[in-house]
Amino acid sequence: MEAGIEPEDIGQNQEYAGRLEYHGDKKKDCTLKITDLRERDSATYTFRFITDQTRGRYYGDPGVTLTVTGLQVKVTGGHQDKTLTCSTTCTLTDNPTYIWYKNGHKVKEDTSSLDSDSFSDTDSYSCAVKGHEDLHSPAVYGPRNTSVSVSPSGEIVEGSSVTLTCSSDANPPVQSYTWWYKKNGGEHQSMTGPQHVFNQIQSSDTGEYYCVSQNEMGTDRSRTMNMDVKCE
Repeated sequence: MEAGIEPEDIGQNQEYAGRLEYHGDKKKDCTLKITDLRERDSATYTFRFITDQTRGRYYGDPGVTLTVTGLQVKVTGGHQDKTLTCSTTCTLTDNPTYIWYKNGHKVKEDTSSLDSDSFSDTDSYSCAVKGHEDLHSPAVYGPRNTSVSVSPSGEIVEGSSVTLTCSSDANPPVQSYTWWYKKNGGEHQSMTGPQHVFNQIQSSDTGEYYCVSQNEMGTDRSRTMNMDVKCE
């Protein structure tokens, strides 16, 4: 164990609630069964026993490392000719049949790859292996619920520090954020990054702002925010 680091008691962790079964005899056997296994259960596990002696706390070092893998949809190709591939590091039987789902509904039985030139930014896609339909991959989908927030909130006064943040729900994660803005009726201009910081905002920064998020599946635009900077 790493010096000074107390391992977590998984029996007290709600993530494991109802999923732990102790099969040991508390003498020579410390067998533990974890049911309904999840990828986030991947960790190094050790047993611990405590005696009534001073400093009588011992760990089964180095423990057992558990790696949990599952199906994953990988996205390749361009915006108009994407390919979705259902992959796993698990060993499967020869030539398994894959089942593809769109928005949770079965759409096709196919090989591990799904080709289409009509994927929608607003739809989600997942896969499973035939015979194990209850074990879906996490869904992949284009950005959604893209929004702009301002910190601090409230009235914006010239000379203050203001941060604009663009956020979005997406899987795979957002690759890029692009801001578009038009100050005082001028032309639209762009800048990149999930945040834009005005260290000393000016009245000339008054204008319309929105952001566009993008991942391998598509793009999504936030609503336009009208920012009004007050003179001191």
